[in-house]
Amino acid sequence: MSEPVKHKSWVKTSHWIITMSFLILVFTGIEILMVHPRLYWGEVGNDLTPAFLELPISRNHQWSDWEEEVSFFDAQDSPVSAGRRGEEELFNQNGWGRSLHFLAAWFLVLTGLFYLIVGLFSGHFQKHIWPKLKELTPTQFFRDLKDHFRLKVSPPTGGPQYGLLQKLSYMGIIFIGLPMAIITGFTMSPAITAAYPFLLDLFGGYQSARTIHFFSSLSLEVFLIVHVLMIILSGFKAQLKYMTLGK
Repeated sequence: MSEPVKHKSWVKTSHWIITMSFLILVFTGIEILMVHPRLYWGEVGNDLTPAFLELPISRNHQWSDWEEEVSFFDAQDSPVSAGRRGEEELFNQNGWGRSLHFLAAWFLVLTGLFYLIVGLFSGHFQKHIWPKLKELTPTQFFRDLKDHFRLKVSPPTGGPQYGLLQKLSYMGIIFIGLPMAIITGFTMSPAITAAYPFLLDLFGGYQSARTIHFFSSLSLEVFLIVHVLMIILSGFKAQLKYMTLGK
């Protein structure tokens, strides 16, 4: 009987760099969102325009202490400007938050590219991540789903022996969730959209990209919470050992 396949060193290293980068991105992303906790749809948006979604996560939420609005033109749809009274009371930590957010993002992007390229050319995805045709049956799917709802989690094997739901969720994160969060993050950068303006057309403007970025990141955070829960239920110490230096 052959010995079970273990996690490769490059998988472990990529896993932990991406994990640490993502945790920093979550922390700084929340901080950035607290500065302006409103989401919009389209090209532009500010406190004087209707929001797609308002998040009560800081004292900047629905800030209403404005001076008189001034229109730039006489037209009814003219852009407006207004100054704030008591600006010192606003929460504003954008400087360090954005710098650290972008730094962590590049660690995630470069490590993610490495993982993607090696995973494709080594056959890692084909062997361990992509579901086999015989697995893609309603019976198998609902059996696996029922086991997860009942918190019936298989013990760790020390390698990439994944169930159907695991494979589907990993595929969703690797090929949809992370790429969407990264591309919409790039779209919010004026330097990048100056070189690649089609990104703005692709997502319908800066503010639409920011809103999609928020929901993409939120889906990744939900995945992380469920992932950690499954690790705890299946055997936290053993899983941690297999994904670090343990044999």
